[in-house]
Amino acid sequence: MSDLLQRLRGRGWRLTSQRRVVAEVLDGDHVHLTADEVHVRAAARLPEISRATVYNTLGELVALGEVLEVSTVGRAKRYDPNARRPHQHLVCSGCGTVRDVHPSGDALGDLPESERFGFTVGSVEMTYRGLCPACA
Repeated sequence: MSDLLQRLRGRGWRLTSQRRVVAEVLDGDHVHLTADEVHVRAAARLPEISRATVYNTLGELVALGEVLEVSTVGRAKRYDPNARRPHQHLVCSGCGTVRDVHPSGDALGDLPESERFGFTVGSVEMTYRGLCPACA
C-alpha cells in the first residue's frame, strides 16, 4: 500500500474507489502531476472517473495537507504527494519538469530578524529554477 494511502487511512478518510485511484496515481517520489495528468492516469485504471471527481479529490487532499499544490509560473498547477517530508522544488524553465530537492541548511533560520518585519515566520517555500539536461 502506498504511503499516501496509509496516511489517508490513518486519518479515517473515506476511501471510495475514485479517491483510492487518485491517491494511487499520486504515489511516489518526484511525482508532480497536473490535474489533467492525474485524470488521464486515473481513467486508465478506473474509466468511469470524471474530471470533476479528480479535481474535487485533489482539492480535498490539499485541504487535508496530504498533498502540496505546486504553482509554476505560466503553467498548470502540479500536485506533490510528499507533503510530510520537508523539501524544496527544482523547476525547469523550459519544459516545466519539477523535482524535489533537499538542500542543506535552514532557509528559515537564514532570514535575519531585520528582514522579518515583525512577522512570525512558520515556514519557507523556495523554488530553484533552471534548465533540465534535456532542455539545456
